Amino acid sequence: MPTEVHPTPPSAQSSPAAAIIELRGITKRFPGVVANRDIDLVVRAGEVHALVGENGAGKSTLMKVLYGMYHPEEGQILVNGTPTPFRGPNDAIAAGVGMVHQHFMLADNFTVLENIILGSEPQSRGRLDIDAARSRIDQISRDYGLDLDPDALVENLTVADRQRVEIAKVLFRGARVLILDEPTAVLVPQEVDELFEHLQEMTAEGLAIVFISHKLDEVLKVADVITVIRRGTTVASVDPGSVTARQLAELMVGSELPKPDTRESTVTDHEQLHVTGLALAAPSGKPILDDISFVVHRGEVAGFAGVEGNGQSELVAALLGLVKPDSGTISVDGRDISNETTMGRRNAGIAVVPEDRHRQALLLASPLWENRLLGHTHDPRLFTSWGWLKKGATVSDTVRIMADYDVRAPGPETLVGSLSGGNQQKLIIGRELESDPSILIAAHPTRGVDVGAQAAIWDRIRAARAKGLATVLISADLEELIGLSDVLYVIYKGRLVAKLDPADVTPQILGTYMTGAANKEASA
Repeated sequence: MPTEVHPTPPSAQSSPAAAIIELRGITKRFPGVVANRDIDLVVRAGEVHALVGENGAGKSTLMKVLYGMYHPEEGQILVNGTPTPFRGPNDAIAAGVGMVHQHFMLADNFTVLENIILGSEPQSRGRLDIDAARSRIDQISRDYGLDLDPDALVENLTVADRQRVEIAKVLFRGARVLILDEPTAVLVPQEVDELFEHLQEMTAEGLAIVFISHKLDEVLKVADVITVIRRGTTVASVDPGSVTARQLAELMVGSELPKPDTRESTVTDHEQLHVTGLALAAPSGKPILDDISFVVHRGEVAGFAGVEGNGQSELVAALLGLVKPDSGTISVDGRDISNETTMGRRNAGIAVVPEDRHRQALLLASPLWENRLLGHTHDPRLFTSWGWLKKGATVSDTVRIMADYDVRAPGPETLVGSLSGGNQQKLIIGRELESDPSILIAAHPTRGVDVGAQAAIWDRIRAARAKGLATVLISADLEELIGLSDVLYVIYKGRLVAKLDPADVTPQILGTYMTGAANKEASA
């Protein structure tokens, strides 16, 4: 049974700070679904308020209500104690609410300053006042330790730097409440620590932070109060000092969850995937992939760690035949497939879980059974030899995948876009593994999913590994990489700079390689 956790009684708490934003009795309905039911939430000045729950629990809906994107059927929003209806995001921004989305919304070919002021340009006598903008950005940077260069091009910034630009953008608009959606998802441990320092500086200045994350250890480290949402309603509001990560997980899902351990080794001597000398350059000549070579054996999970933007996406694209490398070979089971089409590579036994499920793996406006077909139009179970669709067989197979992989939806006719992120990801995993591949390329397979779906995906990867599947695992979750991988590579500026034994590394050690610090120390 889950451990019972009680909220800290008011008498045991110090006098609370003033509430900047208060949600009272919020209920939001969609056709056939109550996404939020009678939710209360108080966000106070100088506080980091963490919001946790499974995918589909209602967190995103609640935050869209707070940001003015959705209108609740019942309940009200109070700003500094005054009922204030939000008709849209502009009303929320005017009330001092800002949101930093998980996927950054920056123009790469603009400078930091241009991105920050875009849409909120300061004017003087009818003209853009660049000096005023620069002065205000410098002040924000100093006040909150953001260390921004207003003239830097965003395309040259690290992921952590881009996040600071997003934070500065909402502060520039006068935000006193910042909603941070999965802010550490793409950061290495050192960058996470820096972010938390920035949050401390912001709360010290009286700002309030709403912190949404699936990383419960980080939630416990940074939060002043934690609200748990399950099935559309709040089940607890707790002091982080009174709970453990496991107790939080139990509050979220009601059961104990496994760790991402691979347990016994299943690695064989058979080379299932062999990549040699893979190189790819940008039109400017700048190396994107630089002499990449590695082997993945049957029954082996080869993990690839790296800060986003160091060649991981291009490596996946090259393995799938979506881009043509300048040199190098790719062999599957001893056969060179370097000149094969993407479909030819799939037929050779490669399955893929792409990094962006919405853009690369799903048709959100189509039902589950149609999404079952994507990438598998030559499957004889689903199509005749003449290319005619076997709809009945496809629908039946979709129902089976839903049952086997715990894809929670009313039925195979349900639109994929209405599913939670975890259920979407389980559908993709089921679709790919049911093709009986010999190689799985899994790019961020648990990104943005809840702890329950995460555990289910880990179990599937482990089970497939035990049956001999060779897996290329790319992830920003370093605990996941260390726990699931049999061997770890670090990619930095398009090169493999380290090959490590997961049993001997920590997230901090990985982080030093990922940021280039370990390489600089070695060359010093």
